[in-house]
Amino acid sequence: DLGKTDEAGRLWITGRCKDMIIRGGENIYPRELEELLSRHPSVGAVAVVGLPDAKWGEEVGAFVRAAPGATIDKAALVDYMRAHLAPHKTPRRWFAMDEFPLTGSGKIQKFRLRELWQAGQLTELA
Repeated sequence: DLGKTDEAGRLWITGRCKDMIIRGGENIYPRELEELLSRHPSVGAVAVVGLPDAKWGEEVGAFVRAAPGATIDKAALVDYMRAHLAPHKTPRRWFAMDEFPLTGSGKIQKFRLRELWQAGQLTELA
């Protein structure tokens, strides 16, 4: 696990080392992006995953399920991310999900999202 301490000496878990995305030498923590996207009213669930990229090593991919009654607007989500984060952290690849592959305890299986993408079974949002 990855963490940080605050001024009061409290430890905050910020993510998992194995989930970290390294894009062009920059470390990107999926949890930071997931927490931000989760606050957007059109997002019901989200997973951020590093996807292999020939130029950058990894590219940021966002897998998003719409909130009930909402639709996913990629341009609006990109604008939202850019207003809150450094440009290199904004996902470059976006996928709308009806459902996520889950573990028995209900956690999203990120490795499975990567496998589905590599197998060409997911359609990227335009």
